[in-house]
Amino acid sequence: MIYIIRHGKTKMNQARLLQGRTDLPLDEEGIAQAREAAERLSGIRFSHVYSSPLERARQTAQIVAPYARPVLDTRLIEMDYGPYEGTDLRRLPPELTEFFRDFVHHPAPAGMEPLSDVVKRAGSFLEEIAPLGGDILVSTHAIAMKGLLEYLTPSSGGSYWSRFIGNCAIYAAENKDGRIGLPAEL
Repeated sequence: MIYIIRHGKTKMNQARLLQGRTDLPLDEEGIAQAREAAERLSGIRFSHVYSSPLERARQTAQIVAPYARPVLDTRLIEMDYGPYEGTDLRRLPPELTEFFRDFVHHPAPAGMEPLSDVVKRAGSFLEEIAPLGGDILVSTHAIAMKGLLEYLTPSSGGSYWSRFIGNCAIYAAENKDGRIGLPAEL
């Protein structure tokens, strides 16, 4: 099985600021969320652990699988929000409001990473790990996670883009004979 987890909460999440590639650690609540996820997954001994190189994802992976050293992979990094990094989510400019309201029909504003690029790098990562055996943990970020889920579910029509994925949400997909099945939220 492949288990995909979003990192725990950070101070920027708490402040409701758009956090893409700003590299912050988990806050106290985020550490507690990661510990709770570790408890939920305690019956699983991961044979492979992958993480975004950003600290909040690395910390989450290390809390969930303390016996493993995560392999850092830049394809799991959060979307590049460009000039919108740090934007207050309660006071979005019109172009971001439009984008977040309907990801499928409104492209990312200029300066932001296109969603198609997120899916492309997510797919590249998944294709690379598909032949691996055992249980695999993947620690990443909300939009990067949505890119992974979109890649695994091409029939979704972009429905994952608008889905809320909370801190330490976990999805699992069967991985058998180098083929990854449809993901399900745990």
